[in-house]
Amino acid sequence: MTLASSVIVPYAAYLRVYEPLAAFPEPERSHWARYAKRDDIPGAQDELRRSLADLLPVPPVPVPVHESADAFVAVVDGVTCVCPWRTRLRGWLALEELSEQLPGPLLDAVLPPVVRRQAASDYEQWLERNPDARPWIRTATWHVPVRWFVLFADDEREYTKGDEGPLMRYRTPMVQARRRVARGLKVLKESLGEGPLIDGLMDVGRWLEEFHPRSLVELDYGGLVHALPAGHLEDDRSAADVAEGLAALRDGDGERAGSVYERLTDRWSDVRGRQHAS
Repeated sequence: MTLASSVIVPYAAYLRVYEPLAAFPEPERSHWARYAKRDDIPGAQDELRRSLADLLPVPPVPVPVHESADAFVAVVDGVTCVCPWRTRLRGWLALEELSEQLPGPLLDAVLPPVVRRQAASDYEQWLERNPDARPWIRTATWHVPVRWFVLFADDEREYTKGDEGPLMRYRTPMVQARRRVARGLKVLKESLGEGPLIDGLMDVGRWLEEFHPRSLVELDYGGLVHALPAGHLEDDRSAADVAEGLAALRDGDGERAGSVYERLTDRWSDVRGRQHAS
């Protein structure tokens, strides 16, 4: 959980990359190998609770003093893959974006300017020592960006009802995600020329190129499952809708593409409305 989502409400979706152990240099590789064998690996709810706890002190702690040594773990075809939380890095990145998400007076009330200035200074110094750093997790509050669905197919959708509530996610091999990004960009550029959807998808594509080719890519609805209207999860086929919309654009069927886009917009409008009602 990054600051941008935890400052408001924990209704956030996540795009994660799980890399095989071979992608990490020593001694980090050995750390994750030992970590993956633990019986008490923390989950998404643990990460959320820890992030929210940092905001309780006065003044709040927008960015952890130390980087997290935790990660999400997945076994893919017998290969152990990890997705480091990198909570401190994600907090810095979220802090940079926060001024665009909150009005000035509210931002100052939540995080005083002196706290933000110190965090920005710490990040600048850290970045000089770690110029190639990048997060393994991206976060979006109160919605799932349309561009994220381009990476997945409908048959990769997983919906279950567990002890801690419903789970909705997609998982795909990195090679498939990259291939779908390339195909999607080709269709969008030929049909639309330019626009925010293209820019956003190009950004996601560049991010994916930073990781090992045998990685796993995951879209997790996260806390959004608690904000969605009844029946929404069972009926949600957003990845299929995006694939249909791209196919319509490729075929030159603008009317069908517009209908799919309207269906997607209607599906998420109620969730967006709940954000403003909170």
